[in-house]
Amino acid sequence: MGVESLIFQGLWGLISIVLVEILRDLYHVASHGWEPLQRLHSWHHRAYKKDFTPVNGEIYRRSQLYNDAPEALFMLVSIGAIAFLTHHPALWLGGLYATGFLLAALLRSQGWLYASDLTHEPGPLTELPHPWRVNRTYHWRHHFDQTNAYYAGHFTITDKVMGTALSLKGKTVAVTGASGTLGRALIRELARQGAKPIGLSTSADTEIEGAVSVVSWQVGAEAKLADRLQKVDILIINHGLNVHSDRTPTAIEKSLEVNALSAWRLLEVFLSTVDDDTGRATKEVWVNTSEAEVNPAFSPLYEVSKRLLGDLVNLRRTDAPCVIRKLVLGPFKSNLNPIGVMSADWVAGAIVALAKRDFRNIVVTINPLTYLLFPLKELGQTIYFKLFTKAQSPAPPSCR
Repeated sequence: MGVESLIFQGLWGLISIVLVEILRDLYHVASHGWEPLQRLHSWHHRAYKKDFTPVNGEIYRRSQLYNDAPEALFMLVSIGAIAFLTHHPALWLGGLYATGFLLAALLRSQGWLYASDLTHEPGPLTELPHPWRVNRTYHWRHHFDQTNAYYAGHFTITDKVMGTALSLKGKTVAVTGASGTLGRALIRELARQGAKPIGLSTSADTEIEGAVSVVSWQVGAEAKLADRLQKVDILIINHGLNVHSDRTPTAIEKSLEVNALSAWRLLEVFLSTVDDDTGRATKEVWVNTSEAEVNPAFSPLYEVSKRLLGDLVNLRRTDAPCVIRKLVLGPFKSNLNPIGVMSADWVAGAIVALAKRDFRNIVVTINPLTYLLFPLKELGQTIYFKLFTKAQSPAPPSCR
C-alpha cells in the first residue's frame, strides 16, 4: 500500500470518527423527541445533581444501561452498516471507536470505570464552554440550563448546524443603546427567540417593543447597574455615538468615553457578577465593536474609539470568567447612519442566528475584506496578549 493510499485511508478513518459522533448526536436529538427513547433517556437526566454528583449509585448504573449503552450500540450498528455498504475499510475505525463507548457504558452499568464518564465528572465548573469540543461546562448546560439544546456529545458540529449551541429561551438579556435602531431590532429578535429582553436606555420614559422592562441609566454611572446585572444572563453592550468629521477636544473625549471607556466599565461591572458556581456556563457578554476595528468607517474618532474597545475586549478575553462575543458589524441603516446598506432587523437576526451557533466573533457585513482581515487581526493580537501580559494575583487580605 502506497503512502497516498495510507493517507487516504487515514483521512477516511478520521471522517468515520466524526460521523460516529454525529450519529450519537442524532440519537440524542431523537431521545428528546421520540417517546420510546425519551423513557430511556430520562434516566440520564435523573442520574446527576447540579454539580454532576450522581444522585445515587443505582440510578447512575441504570442510566448507563438504559441510555448510554443503547446509544453506543446505535453508533456501532449504524457505522458498521455504512462501512459495509460503502466498502470503505477505514470506516471500521469508527466501529472500533463506538465499541469503546459501548464497553465503557456496560462497565459503568456494573459499577466499574466511573472515571471514563468525562463530561459528568463531579465538581465545580472550572472552564468556559469550549466552542468546538464538548467539555463539562458545555454539557452542564444541556442538563441544567436548557435540555432542548446543547445536544452534542464530543464535537459541537451538530449543535452549530442546528442552532442549538446557545439557547436564548428564558434568558434575561440586557441591551444597552436599546432606544437606537439596532437596539430595538435586537430586542424584538430576542423576544421572538423566547428571551426576556431588558432595555438599558439613556432616554427616559422610552417604550421599546418586546422589552419586558426599560431601565434608565447614564454613561459614567455604570456601577449603579451592578445590582440589576446580577440577575442578567447576557449583557449586550451596544451603545455608542459617531461624531463623524468633528475632531475637537470635546469630540475626542466624548468618543472615547461613550464608545470605549463606558463600554469597558460596564463590561467589568458585569464580569464581577459572574459567580464561581454556574456563571461560567450561564453568563455571557456581547460587545458591539464594529468592523471599524479593521476597516475605515470614514469617521476617524469612531474608528479610534472602536478599535480601542476591540483591543480592550481581546485583552480581557485572556482570563474572562465567562464567554465574551464580539459583534463586528458593517454599515446598517439607522438614525445615526441613514445611508447604511443593511437593515437593522436583518443584522439583528443574523447576530442571533450566529450566536446560537456559538460564533465568538460575529461578523455581519457586506464587505468581504472584513471576513479576511478581522480573523487575522484577532489571531495575532490574541497571541501577542497571551505572550506579553499576565493576570495579577489578588492581594492577600492583610494588604487590602
